[in-house]
Amino acid sequence: MAETADAIIIGAGVIGAATAFEMAKAGMKTISVDRNHDAGMGSTSGSCAIVRVHYSTLDGAAFAYEGYFYWRDWADYLEVADPTGMAKFIECGCLVMETDANGHLAKHKGFSEEIGIPFELWDATKIKEKLPVYNLESFAPAKTLDDPDFGRPNGSQVKNAVFWPTAGYVTDPQLSAHNLRVAAEAKGAQFKFGAEVVEILRKDGRTAGVKLSDGSEIHAPVVVNVGGPASSKINAMAGVTDDMTITTKALRQEVVHVPSPEGFDFEKLGTVVSDSDISCYCRPEHGGHILIGSEDPECDAHQWVDDEDFNREFTEQWTAQAQRYAQRVPDLPITAQTRGVVDLYDVTEDWIPIYDRSSLPGFYMACGTSGNQYKNAPIAGKMMAALVQYCEGGGDHDSEPLQFEMPYTGLSIDVGFYSRKRSINQDSSFSVLG
Repeated sequence: MAETADAIIIGAGVIGAATAFEMAKAGMKTISVDRNHDAGMGSTSGSCAIVRVHYSTLDGAAFAYEGYFYWRDWADYLEVADPTGMAKFIECGCLVMETDANGHLAKHKGFSEEIGIPFELWDATKIKEKLPVYNLESFAPAKTLDDPDFGRPNGSQVKNAVFWPTAGYVTDPQLSAHNLRVAAEAKGAQFKFGAEVVEILRKDGRTAGVKLSDGSEIHAPVVVNVGGPASSKINAMAGVTDDMTITTKALRQEVVHVPSPEGFDFEKLGTVVSDSDISCYCRPEHGGHILIGSEDPECDAHQWVDDEDFNREFTEQWTAQAQRYAQRVPDLPITAQTRGVVDLYDVTEDWIPIYDRSSLPGFYMACGTSGNQYKNAPIAGKMMAALVQYCEGGGDHDSEPLQFEMPYTGLSIDVGFYSRKRSINQDSSFSVLG
């Protein structure tokens, strides 16, 4: 006989686990299914786990600032201790270089002032005081390694930056998802691992549950797709793509791990840095290392892939990112041994996620979240629980979008901002951390 629940959540990454936690807290009987063997073992485990509060849209900044407080008060938010250990939030702040590419952060600073997010203005002297290993010559625009001008300064300087102190990173993203799983289970949520969804069941014109690859079924009137890089396949399986103007695809990414330059321990002394002049971001990494990611410059081809069949080896992209960052840190030790992460993002056309209902009653989506929504997982889970309750209670989210008040800040956002039917948001940075 099929199991039954109030809601099935497909995916137990950090956002899926947070959604299970929040829906269970709201009194719903939830069953989460994930094809991996534990929470956070998919793309979450490869996340850079950066928590930042600056955004190029007002809604994005408000949402991210709310999310910061959950990481700051992580143990209080979970209400239970994970015997495996607790993920740690390192509040080292985030430094963002002012460049032509980001409009010298005029929008970001304006939104921060409007919301009340603290920030500091740093000149070149202050930047060098914090990061003495930095060379502040400008190298924009980003170039490929075979460009004869790669590594050649353009004659300008990076003169200013903005520092947001309420930012940092989480040391173990997979553990954070496991923490959320434990918290959700304490509220009655169930998790099934090694369970792959092969069919979205329907009855009387609405969602009725899922069928798994072993032939078993779980019946529920609500299904939430938080499938990460597999989300597009799940949406297609549900037959809900026809009215979507925003879609998701799996994007292959490489992240570089290199040692700190001699005499400067980046793990202890560094900060998260977003630098669109060299199209890289970085953060401290354990063992005195630096983690370097790409801000997806135009010169780099996007690698759209199948979520189950992609190259997991490092390529020339690893070297390009390391060398781009070496423009900023001339003494960066780039070793012959490549270290880091190769994994996938689940992204939309404008890199803003979809948090929405669908054309199939009872089927919901929290998709396109990779690369920029890890930080928002707790508040995204809370918002998805509110969205399900709103729609299942008779609310017409398409014509009258849910207005969601966020508990910490008291700010309210129009959840229609994340609609599957929206136009591409031209105010987006169209990048991970830009």
